Amino acid sequence: MADTTPGTTPVTTLDRREGPYGEVVLRQRGGHFEIIANGTFLMDTSDGRSERLLVDAALRALGEGPGLSLLIGGLGVGFSLAHAAANPAWGRIAVVEREQAIIDWHREGPLAALSGAALADPRTVLVHTDLLGYVHTSPDTYDALCLDIDNGPGWTVTSGNDSLYTPAGLAACAARLNPGGVLAVWSAQPSADFEESLRNAGFSGVRTEEVPVARGVPDVVHLAVRPA
Repeated sequence: MADTTPGTTPVTTLDRREGPYGEVVLRQRGGHFEIIANGTFLMDTSDGRSERLLVDAALRALGEGPGLSLLIGGLGVGFSLAHAAANPAWGRIAVVEREQAIIDWHREGPLAALSGAALADPRTVLVHTDLLGYVHTSPDTYDALCLDIDNGPGWTVTSGNDSLYTPAGLAACAARLNPGGVLAVWSAQPSADFEESLRNAGFSGVRTEEVPVARGVPDVVHLAVRPA
């Protein structure tokens, strides 16, 4: 179904599904795709700078590889995965995505053009599960965790995601990091409170990188290091 209101860019709903975490929708607006979860805009394919910054900032904090391991939390529109797979510094890339619909859109739908090569890369493993459960129960560890499952620590898509940003959730993230590993968290706005939570959880080197914007509040990446 397309929205053809005069004076607006046509918006077409390509797929709409109900899953265990609510509704997820893929829309096309002009030449770009959008993902909407439970009525909340998550991301689109119009830019991608902040999703690429999520990976680049973590790599800068680590120092160049080779053979570094990366966990990406949230497949989204695929920008972070595609950008990571283009860099040989990452020797192992795991992507955790809980929504079957999003996985399908990347494997055989409109988003395959963005992520198909990265998903086929032998370094990449796609894990279909909830990120919160994964960080609490997986025995695997990584050099970097790049998390982008919400619009930020203060603007979660589903209420259960709140626990990721609590002391217990941050401790679970630290447990998935190798000593000296980097936690990078995408957010639609800066959060001094979250920076303080990271410090209280025992992380060091806490800082925030912004994506420059002409006006409005910038997207940011919160960075923190698990002490060696």
